[in-house]
Amino acid sequence: MPERVINVLLVEDDEVDVMNVKRAFKKANITNPLYIASNGLEALFMLRSHDQSSNLPTQRRLILLDINIPKMGGIEFLQELRTDPQLKSTPVVVMTTSNQDEDRVEAYNLNVAGYILKPINSIILLN
Repeated sequence: MPERVINVLLVEDDEVDVMNVKRAFKKANITNPLYIASNGLEALFMLRSHDQSSNLPTQRRLILLDINIPKMGGIEFLQELRTDPQLKSTPVVVMTTSNQDEDRVEAYNLNVAGYILKPINSIILLN
């Protein structure tokens, strides 16, 4: 049922973490399409692109976001996402090594759906 597919955008700059997420999806038999952005600017471009350049569908999206990413950090990305009328309701789950209270509070103030600390041994988000 393609209409029930959730398109997952992973915003992560660490290739090992990208591989870990892919491995966890495979192990959990999660077959949702996974799109990768290595920083916040690239992720915003992909989310805002209405042509075929990013291949990320405009509907049924979920963002898995690392806080510590280059060019535009995760919190800055969340702030930009939440001020964009077209993107502000997009669900975001933070996956990060940052256990700083201020990062967690700021992320929840920006309406994240969850905050998961890495390393992640297994992910069971979608199916």
